[in-house]
Formats: sequence, structure tokens, C-alpha cells
Amino acid sequence: MNDFNYYAEKLSAERLRKCYDLAPPSVQRFLEVESEFVRQRIEPGRKVLELGCGYGRVVRDLHCAGPEILVGIDISGASLRMGQRYLRDLRSVELAQMDSIALAFGSQTFDLVCCIQNGISAFHVDQRGLLCEAVRVAKRGGRVLFSSYSENFWEDRLDWFRLQAEYGLIGELDEAATGDGVIVCKDGFTATTVTPHQFAALADGLGRRLAIEEVEGCSVFCEIWV
Repeated sequence: MNDFNYYAEKLSAERLRKCYDLAPPSVQRFLEVESEFVRQRIEPGRKVLELGCGYGRVVRDLHCAGPEILVGIDISGASLRMGQRYLRDLRSVELAQMDSIALAFGSQTFDLVCCIQNGISAFHVDQRGLLCEAVRVAKRGGRVLFSSYSENFWEDRLDWFRLQAEYGLIGELDEAATGDGVIVCKDGFTATTVTPHQFAALADGLGRRLAIEEVEGCSVFCEIWV
């Protein structure tokens, strides 16, 4: 199975939710830190897009910030069907099956576009193209947010992936090939990261103001003002 289909075919819906349910306390904190970072940048009455929404866990977290409309897209039909049930009590939420690198939205549609929890690596698409597509659909004066793991969070992240492998949610880790921010599974799946330097290189030439910062020792955020 190739990496692109991993989250669509193997790690989706209930299996994806199980990954978050078994996350240790340090990872639970990481997940909340990321969601809170985005929530603080959502103004009520705005339009927000999340890339790689899965079954809607982050969508639910962001909804309390009061956006006018909150859209989540994902490649997994199974995760989106679960999301329709998981988010059925929320108004002004829309989910759609879509490729993050070829969005079916017009230019300048959203006030904020976010792709967090290392989606920029997990999607296994052209990362520069992904940033450009997110900037394309963001309104002038809006923001684009991408995140990855901090190098300081390596051991916590590795422990979490070992747990996922133990529960059969991902393939057994290839411990000999795993290191330096890259997790390799024996079924061929790999999980990488984007460093602050790499974020800067990816955003170079966009002609946009940006800030790259490490947040609470667990996340690296790249914030682009459109």
C-alpha cells in the first residue's frame, strides 16, 4: 500500500479515532496546543478551511471559536462519513472529499486555511504545491497555518507511534531505519516532519509575510499572511 492511500484505506474512520484515543498525556497536550493556536486566530463570522480533517476531531475543536462557516476536506470517504455523524450536532459545518493539492474552491474563499498536526508531511504530496494551493484559496488579509512536530517532541512522538503499532493501527516500526525525525514502518509507511528551516525554504518566493515559531516545545507553526 502506498503512503498516499494509507489514511484513506488503512488509517481512517474508527481506526484513526483509536490513534487519538490511545495517545499518551504528552501527545494529548500537543493536540490541544495545536488546536488552541488555531482557535486564537479565528475571528467570529469568518470562513475557515481545514485540510485533512479526518473524522472531524479538529473541526469540533475549532467550531467553538465561532466561524461563520467551517469546512473540512479529506481524501478518506470512510472518515468523512464518520465525521458526518460525529459533527451532526454542529451548525455551519461542511465536509467534502477532496484532494488538498487540487482544491475545488475559488481563489480568495477563506479567511483562514489550516493544515495542522503534520498534515504537510502526512499527505505525501508536493509540499510547495500544497502551500501554494492553501494560499490561493485564502482571502487577502487572511492567514494560512501549517504545523509539524518540534524536534524536542521526538521521543513523545515515537512513543505514540509505537503504541499505534502495538495496537495494529499502523505497521510494525522498523527501529533500525527510524530516526532523525523520520518514522519508518515495515509495511512501507513513513512519517516525516518539516523543520523551521524547511518551512522557510518552502515559503520562499511566495511574496508573503510569514512567521515560523516553536510552540510550547511540541509544535512548529508556519503562519503565512495573505
